[in-house]
Amino acid sequence: MHSDSSRPDNGGAPFFIVLNIGSGHGDANTAKTLIGAVLREAGRHHEFFMVQNPDDIDAQARRAVKAASEQGGVVVAAGGDGTLNSVAQIVLESDVTFAVLPQGTFNYFGRTHGISTDTEAATRALLRATAGPAQVGLVNDRLFLVNASIGLYPRIFENRETDKKKFGRFRLVALGSGLMTLLRGYRQMHLLIERDGISLAARTATLFVGNNPLQLQQLGISEADSEQPNQLIAVMPRPVGKLAMLGLVVQGMFGRLSEAKDVDSFAFNTMSVEFRTHRKRQLKVAIDGEVVWETTPLVMRVSPKPLTMLLPAPEDRVVE
Repeated sequence: MHSDSSRPDNGGAPFFIVLNIGSGHGDANTAKTLIGAVLREAGRHHEFFMVQNPDDIDAQARRAVKAASEQGGVVVAAGGDGTLNSVAQIVLESDVTFAVLPQGTFNYFGRTHGISTDTEAATRALLRATAGPAQVGLVNDRLFLVNASIGLYPRIFENRETDKKKFGRFRLVALGSGLMTLLRGYRQMHLLIERDGISLAARTATLFVGNNPLQLQQLGISEADSEQPNQLIAVMPRPVGKLAMLGLVVQGMFGRLSEAKDVDSFAFNTMSVEFRTHRKRQLKVAIDGEVVWETTPLVMRVSPKPLTMLLPAPEDRVVE
């Protein structure tokens, strides 16, 4: 996209904001008031599309995309990574520009692009942001911004959401829930994997695929430092007992998974995954913290079409 270097690509474009009132642990009405105040002060036209429950999000995102398409605007997703994923899925099908205001617990997608988790700062940064491409992954035809996984991880995510509803949406709750799920036990999967022309059989409790350098670097995955475009990174623990798996979790918490001898990781562009004994099977896939059903073989790949996304100006970028 060509732009005048003297002003942002989005100069004057209206913002159509899909705000999830259930994301994170903050007050969505406070966020709405703050976002609105910043945009009104700047004289920027904007409209909110409020998500009351998860079933509303696709419909609200489509309404926002339609309005942005008709008015030359930007669709802004305000919520956690799951909300961002749902809105980005609809945006990717269109030609409109995407933007995010992180409101969740971990906010990996926004943070990896240098977007502040402070709502006021992030909103002000939108006014100076410029459009650029953002790589996304696909599982079959379903988009993921941060990660996708099968096996143990979907169980962890489901139990985590149950525990967060009971105890609050805090990182410590997420961590404790994951450890309890791990200690309850898990099964090994027997997989057939083909990646970029290489075939292999694998036995693992979980297959994790990452599209987010920040998250992978925090885990200590060495491939995350290669900074190769058009690649995703797969991580698989080898078959180990519960105590050894707990040790891997601890190493991941301290960013030392690259030192673990019981973890395999590799970069790829396209990978097909199926079970050795069930070539066609419905299974749970955790995608950006939301659990969905998909049919094997799973085809995981970099989307040939990136998101066109508003990225912070250098002076607004938050460096982790």
